[in-house]
Amino acid sequence: MLNDTPEIQDKADVKRVDPAAVKGRIVFENVSFGYRDKQGKPVARALENINLTIEPGETVGFLGATGSGKSSLVNLIPRFYDVADGRITIDGIDVRDIPQKQLHKLVAVALQESVLFTGTVRGNVLMGNPKADDDTMLDAAQAADADSFVSGIPGEYDAAVSRRGANFSGGQRQRLSIARALATDPHILILHDSTSALDMATEAFVQGAVEEKFGKATKLYVAQRISTVLTADKIVLLDGGKQVAVGNHRELVQQSQLYRDICISQLGMVPQLQDEPTTASNQEVKA
Repeated sequence: MLNDTPEIQDKADVKRVDPAAVKGRIVFENVSFGYRDKQGKPVARALENINLTIEPGETVGFLGATGSGKSSLVNLIPRFYDVADGRITIDGIDVRDIPQKQLHKLVAVALQESVLFTGTVRGNVLMGNPKADDDTMLDAAQAADADSFVSGIPGEYDAAVSRRGANFSGGQRQRLSIARALATDPHILILHDSTSALDMATEAFVQGAVEEKFGKATKLYVAQRISTVLTADKIVLLDGGKQVAVGNHRELVQQSQLYRDICISQLGMVPQLQDEPTTASNQEVKA
């Protein structure tokens, strides 16, 4: 493993970007992508002709069935893989032209499987930003609703963490993982089904706190639960590796039968947001 050469490499002519100037505008231009088998031969495309613009500070949800391409799509942004065709830009710069070390500081990811490491709570939360002060750590932990349980355990942030976080519950591990991502003060935050172990009330609290304290960041939620993305500025609906609909909740209710079917299958109804006026068309959709 140590002697292996990573497949994703920096170009010889990469140029550092000024972090202070990064706004977090993400554009997918005719992006296609496919995995390869053990012999390195291409298999079926996981994504086909994705064209999408995400503005700085937007909250965007990615929704679709298992295998629809949600994970593949967001994993291309920090270059966990490279596109097969097209390109992805951040503020107009191709991600392949940004040094990987800098790209991974601009883009923070919290995964569904929250892996913690042997050490302390403090060491895990500040792993991506070890020089950060306690205020930064606390802001991140409070936004992730991790401080609510960390402050109640012996040792608090100096408490021991077992291998893979075995001494914490699944929900606690997820909240610590989110705090770790937030502590880097990212320009782009990807929460990859990272609230799946939380109840809906806690999930809503975390989303609200992230919006309040890290509102300038571009926030991408990959979700299985439609409740996670209901209030997003934009919802990207994927099916079979293709982008089939884009819009907010109200727009997709009117435009996409697939979206309505997902609402009904998960919630038993098509929900109406609190500030959404009741209209004849809404009532008809619900019926």
